[in-house]
Amino acid sequence: MIRVQVCNRQEKLEISQRRLAAAVRRVLAEAAISAARVSLAVVDDPTIHELNREFLGHDYATDVLSFLLERPPAAIEGEIVVSAQTAAAEAPRYGWTAAEELLLYVIHGALHLVGYDDHSAAKRAEMRARERAHLEHWGVRLRPGKEVGGR
Repeated sequence: MIRVQVCNRQEKLEISQRRLAAAVRRVLAEAAISAARVSLAVVDDPTIHELNREFLGHDYATDVLSFLLERPPAAIEGEIVVSAQTAAAEAPRYGWTAAEELLLYVIHGALHLVGYDDHSAAKRAEMRARERAHLEHWGVRLRPGKEVGGR
């Protein structure tokens, strides 16, 4: 069973907890994960800034953080943290809604949990292709030049 617990810790953006949880479940299911416990926290910039500093040593707010806690075969335990405040600020640059931007962050974080990374051009291209496919499932098109994963 795939369990996704969504915790909304911000007031900047109205969110659909059901849609965000379903997006995480879809990414995990595609990766053949049959058992999972994922915590998804939607926060503001000061909160994600502090987490980014504490856990990664980066002294700035970011869009998404993901933490893989355990990865036994066909299972995952992890956490995804996304900034609704960053989503609201960035969305107009790409001509879409803050909710769509936030959905991208959630998908990006879930892809990291299942093993995708964006540290090389080839791996980044593979990750972007999966992001596009997942966004299109939700009726959203990833804009050319759009990048996720920190500033």
